[in-house]
Amino acid sequence: MSLNFNFSAEHESVRDTVRRLCRDELAALVTDAEESETFPRHVFKRWGELGLLGVRYPEADGGSGLDKVSDCIVREELSYMSQAFASSWSAHSHLGIWPIWKAGTPEQRKRFFVPALAGDKIAGFGLSEPDGGSNVRALKTRAQKVQGGWKLSGSKLYITNAPIADFLLVAARTQPELKPESISLFIVELPNKGFDIHKLRKEGIRASETALIHIEEAFVPDDCLLGGREGTYPVILDSLSENRVGVAANALGMARAAFDAARTYANDRIIANKRVGDYQAIAHKLADMSAQIEAARWLVYYGAWRVDQGTLDAATASRVKLVASETALAVSEQAIRIHGGAGIMREYPVGRIHRDALVYVIGEGTSEVQRNIIARSLGFKP
Repeated sequence: MSLNFNFSAEHESVRDTVRRLCRDELAALVTDAEESETFPRHVFKRWGELGLLGVRYPEADGGSGLDKVSDCIVREELSYMSQAFASSWSAHSHLGIWPIWKAGTPEQRKRFFVPALAGDKIAGFGLSEPDGGSNVRALKTRAQKVQGGWKLSGSKLYITNAPIADFLLVAARTQPELKPESISLFIVELPNKGFDIHKLRKEGIRASETALIHIEEAFVPDDCLLGGREGTYPVILDSLSENRVGVAANALGMARAAFDAARTYANDRIIANKRVGDYQAIAHKLADMSAQIEAARWLVYYGAWRVDQGTLDAATASRVKLVASETALAVSEQAIRIHGGAGIMREYPVGRIHRDALVYVIGEGTSEVQRNIIARSLGFKP
């Protein structure tokens, strides 16, 4: 890796664009969206107009033609404002459409990928299941071949954007054997009478709509089998590895937001004619939080650089995600402690940030799963 750790002028321009959008347009929407647990759909169109849904995709395919570092900058800044908004963005712009760009037929790209880039259609990714958790190979949803298409049956759990999506990528077994090559992806347009979508109420990322889905003999035509072929499991793995670097950037944004709120409070709050931050116990907490964030920042952008170089491996992606997500959790907890009683009041953001941070030591592969992947890369078999 080059020893030049500076972001380019283009990177800083992307950061400035997202910060201004958050400050001038989106921040005012967060409180109502959190309280109502409803995502404002029109935001997708605005993201599309600014090219933020296509950051990672080539200009020739309708994207913005930027790199993974730029993608992580967008994620970091959206998460600094609201992880719920960033989560909905990520489920759409990466998990929901990246496999279509990567492996879809030209017709599938035109029909789904292009309008999704513009924010005219909202996407999601149906992978996790009630019994499988983070184990993709334990997937039980089945796809049976019928005349003109397939019939899907099974269930999906914790599917981001499902209540508002126009289509979902859904993973299902096209063969009965419990082996990776039997897993395929289908593009399912919604509504579909075989899909019963139950919106879930959550403690974290409340404004990002999430669902449990019961699937009963849902018909999907042949032209909606991703790539027109079975066995797209490798596409799922590639998507998850790269997205782990992405969600690490989300965690970095949350950690920064919690730290800045705590630092401001420690500066403004006076006890016994002394700023809270001037007490050594609080000053040491802030010092540790600052160091943790700085370490996570460079690991995240190292991971992004590895993506851009085409050298990202699963263990590196897991290290990045593990460190960043645990940092966000630890920093947001300390931010609550620094606020004292104010930390559990909704007038302050640190309680929300901590609830949201908890999602990412679980979602996108738990911290325990990340540790298993890392351990296996070291030659052990946990």
